[in-house]
Amino acid sequence: MTVLGEPGDIKCVIGLMSGTSMDGVDAAMIYTDGTRLERRGPSLTMPYPPRLRDQIKEGLRIAASAGSSGDAPPAIKVLEQDLTDYHAAAVQELLGVTGLAAADIDLIGFHGQTLTHRPDRGWTWQIGDGGRLAGRTGIPVVNDFRTADVAAGGEGAPLVPLYHAALLAGEKRHKTVAVLNIGGVANVTWVSFKNGPEPEIVAFDTGPGNAILDDWAEIHTGTPCDTDGQLAARGLSHEEVVMGLMASPYFDEAPPKTLDRDDFNVQGVRGLSAEDGAATLTDFMVESMVAAQSHFPSPPDAWYVCGGGRHNKTLMRRLRRRLPVLVDPVDVLGWRGDALEAEAFAFLAVRSVRGLPLSLPSTTGCPVPTTGGVLNEPRQRAYHV
Repeated sequence: MTVLGEPGDIKCVIGLMSGTSMDGVDAAMIYTDGTRLERRGPSLTMPYPPRLRDQIKEGLRIAASAGSSGDAPPAIKVLEQDLTDYHAAAVQELLGVTGLAAADIDLIGFHGQTLTHRPDRGWTWQIGDGGRLAGRTGIPVVNDFRTADVAAGGEGAPLVPLYHAALLAGEKRHKTVAVLNIGGVANVTWVSFKNGPEPEIVAFDTGPGNAILDDWAEIHTGTPCDTDGQLAARGLSHEEVVMGLMASPYFDEAPPKTLDRDDFNVQGVRGLSAEDGAATLTDFMVESMVAAQSHFPSPPDAWYVCGGGRHNKTLMRRLRRRLPVLVDPVDVLGWRGDALEAEAFAFLAVRSVRGLPLSLPSTTGCPVPTTGGVLNEPRQRAYHV
């Protein structure tokens, strides 16, 4: 079996992503057969209103104490309905932009919102009602992408690497590339075409991403992120604190490996000023990304950065200072850095209905290439894609 599979019919698919940064829903339309990207349609982001963002935060707190057994508490069920309806509104908004109707869309890839990710306990929890979304939109929906991988013994993340590899298949500038996604948690995909047309892929979570810095900024400024890295730019980084945080055994563990949103938190910089804390956390993020190089089979020719973290000018400047090769946002490749994960779950939705792998032993640690996802059909649309 090849990594990406054989070509198939091109589908018009909408991907939906709500990440651990909890800032909103990214929606993106692509045309794909699950092995290659034919072309992109429009994309958009619908920021969460404060009320829904607060609900999600409360959901994280409830999930952390609920454990892996038993029914979801009533507050989580309400959150799941509200979150699903907000995703349905994002689909309708995207259709309004395109002028297309629901009947023109073959499939939706619906990631949902991660509340807890504990593959070491055989448990991952993404809320989002695929059946409800299918009913609200009139479009077949694939969701629950991670459970099958975790059940097979994998980490359940990251799942975007196969999409990175598909996009890089046409990239002629470099044979070996690291794609760094700085979301709430940061992850990297190392892709090499040095040994032929089939890519070699390694992927794992590098460490903390935007979440840790967002939490610090909100505590000290009331703003839910360090906009453009301005807070960190005014601060002094405490090297001894950074080195203490880097002493975590996670960074020495061999991949595949993955993290939950709150595996790293702001406790290590308590007592620092708002500016110094932001500067120190930013350097911690950078050093964890630099440390990821020790787990690559060979050095990459370039790093390309996606996710919200690429907008942080202080973070990007420090990354460029610490990494020995080109570091650029993925936008220079013609990719949509803010829509990339939404596109990826559209891509994975097609792979799911085709029975193609969503994960590999070298990306999640699953024993064999593993498919996943659950298809939900709207009642008024009886055929299968």
